[in-house]
Amino acid sequence: MKKIAFYTLGCKVNQADTASMEGIFRQAGYEVVDFGSQADVYLINTCVVTNTGQRKSRQIINRAVRHNPLSLIVVTGCYPQTAPEEVRAIAGVDVIIGNQERGRIVELVEQALENKQTEILDNVQKMTVDTKFEELGVGTEMDKTRAFLKIQEGCNQYCTYCIIPYARGPLRSRSLESIRAEVTKLVAAGYKEVVLIGIHLGCYGKELAKEGLHVTLYDAVKAALSVEGMCRVRLGSLESVEVEPRLLELMATEPRLCKHLHLPLQSGCDKILQAMHRPYDTARFTELLEQIRAQVPDVGITTDVIVGFPGETEEDFQTTLHFAEKCGFAKMHIFPYSKRKGTPAEKMPNQVDEAVKSERAARLAAVDEKLHHKMLESMVGKTVEVLFEQPVDASHMEGLCGPYLRVVVPGTEELANTIAQVKITGIVDDWLTGEIV
Repeated sequence: MKKIAFYTLGCKVNQADTASMEGIFRQAGYEVVDFGSQADVYLINTCVVTNTGQRKSRQIINRAVRHNPLSLIVVTGCYPQTAPEEVRAIAGVDVIIGNQERGRIVELVEQALENKQTEILDNVQKMTVDTKFEELGVGTEMDKTRAFLKIQEGCNQYCTYCIIPYARGPLRSRSLESIRAEVTKLVAAGYKEVVLIGIHLGCYGKELAKEGLHVTLYDAVKAALSVEGMCRVRLGSLESVEVEPRLLELMATEPRLCKHLHLPLQSGCDKILQAMHRPYDTARFTELLEQIRAQVPDVGITTDVIVGFPGETEEDFQTTLHFAEKCGFAKMHIFPYSKRKGTPAEKMPNQVDEAVKSERAARLAAVDEKLHHKMLESMVGKTVEVLFEQPVDASHMEGLCGPYLRVVVPGTEELANTIAQVKITGIVDDWLTGEIV
């Protein structure tokens, strides 16, 4: 039995892709081992969304080559998709494959094993509007509590700072039949929560209109919820302008759809939003938040914010700071702007100094901490549904409630992968504490 080890960098979509590839290799008779173990094949699923992600991808590839020069080194994901010649130039790499054709991964690896050290097997495919969604089976060998199901791939937005449309290609969507089939597998494998994810999740189904199919994310959620035994469905990140009224109505009335939305803001300054090529301004974003909270009053709203975008002045940043506070987010993920080769923002004037970016990120983090604590305080006294995941210590368990907040209760590992009603009694650090009702 051949052994294969995986290393995943980057987003939840990458993690889902790796889980799918693990499943394919297991079905082919491979044993999946830890990345630090001896293996016949090492597969690195890479990230290029920031300079840090790309640099770390190179480091992990080089580490695998150095430690295991006789093993087959496979590099997949966004790095070879956007810079195949750069990955090809890394000594010791045997196979490169982008963000398509992963269904053939075993065939390609077997082919390379037969011809080891003769030439690089290059299988990076150009993605076009005719490229179809690659309906890989979902991996079911991982953590048995929450599963990430990729239902959408690609992006047509082309924000000026973002490399992802080049790395992931145009919009494409998993069929409703495939969503139902994969969720059925996950339920049978014991998962209690399925998180629907994508590169541009809110555009689910949009490209299918040209084929006469009119489906949206609402239909995808309904398909997942239609599976008997499905306990909880959660949504990944989506744009505020793409949150349909009927999706909100479903969130307000269907207890199995988690009351949590991750809506990337990126900037609270209209000048910067326009320079970023974002599909809204602050007035529209405010209006959308008001509509969401009117329909789903107890929703948890999290976001992403980029600081130090080219041309962002101190005044612009102050505008973002005040706007973010006004939005009342439950949590903000804060990113200093990272220059990506080949994007319009790379060549924009007035690039912001790294030290200024770090200082702004720290100031926004202080606002985030205040808002997060306010959200935690609003939960005290409420009863929420918690899916328990893992022990904190010998006598306490932790899990997630619907609005994506961590909850700790007295309990042992027997609670793992069970759902219970919990009365929230207090706050410790970043977590809520409570007692099972």
